[in-house]
Amino acid sequence: MIRAADIREWRNLAVVDPKQRKIGMLEGVYVDTASDEPAMATVRTGLPTRHRLVFVPLDDVTLGPGYVKVSYDRGLVRKAPSIGTDDVLPAEQEEEIFRHYGMKYQPGAGGERQLARR
Repeated sequence: MIRAADIREWRNLAVVDPKQRKIGMLEGVYVDTASDEPAMATVRTGLPTRHRLVFVPLDDVTLGPGYVKVSYDRGLVRKAPSIGTDDVLPAEQEEEIFRHYGMKYQPGAGGERQLARR
């Protein structure tokens, strides 16, 4: 289980794929609103003048010295839905992120969002 206190220390660590290829830098964490458990991270990618934040699931992450290894290939993550570095995730874009990774999207019973930034 990933503890929220640990995740705060992950900010600005390199995010790498299973082959240790750098994807970008960890920017923020989104939790599942039903369980309050970490579910997705935003990774800062792109050129210095054109950064964007892409989403990657936090299932099966490994923490190493100076990096967070995710279980998804760099190419898949870089093609994931993204937002600007100063933007917030629109509710209507959440389902697209889950679909990109072949995951089931489960909004709340009253239509509440599944993800919330921490």
